[in-house]
Amino acid sequence: MAVGGRYAGKVVLVTGGGRGIGAGIVRAFAQSGAQVVFCDKDESGSQALVQELPGTVFMPCDVTREEEVGALIADTLHRFGHLDCVVNNAGYHPPPQWPEETSAQSFRQLLELNLLATYTLTKGAVTAMTKALALDESQYGVRVNCISPGNIWTPLWEELAASTPDPEATIQEGTMAQPLGRMGQPAEVGAAALFLASEASFCTGLELLVTGGAELGYGCKASHRTPVG
Repeated sequence: MAVGGRYAGKVVLVTGGGRGIGAGIVRAFAQSGAQVVFCDKDESGSQALVQELPGTVFMPCDVTREEEVGALIADTLHRFGHLDCVVNNAGYHPPPQWPEETSAQSFRQLLELNLLATYTLTKGAVTAMTKALALDESQYGVRVNCISPGNIWTPLWEELAASTPDPEATIQEGTMAQPLGRMGQPAEVGAAALFLASEASFCTGLELLVTGGAELGYGCKASHRTPVG
């Protein structure tokens, strides 16, 4: 662990921190000098991260269960005495589906994980909730911001690509979706989270896009031609 880093002496809790973007966030805060507690359903990957980053603490937790989240926070406070930052990273990006292919139960489960536990379908709700919480929590001196990652090369992205008929073409399409000509890395999302926590002290209710500019321009937005008139 870094001594005297940008976030030294702070305690950070990261959900979904065992791999991918979450692991990048855990690394960024740990290397900045923070005490990091994280949870993830992938226990083997989480234990490997603890070995890589001595001083980090892994605690099993199902973030869709309120009582387990309460216990996670209580255990963190008992261990360290305070909590300075929470990064609600746990979430899931399902394979692309048309609305008529998605069951009501699947949508409820996606909302429960991506919104209540905190991509495409639920990200707008996360952004709206961020702004509402920023207003509500400002009276306590608490800032609430969110990060909207674009195509970040993670094990989940790789798994989703492998499930398509042409994985190489899928990866190439994902790579070329950004004007910067590449996908992002988990470490870059971690750096954004650390910036919001440690330096963006006058920012709240902010949505920070970490997308490589994928939302810019006039790229193809429709998969079929719609008749005019």
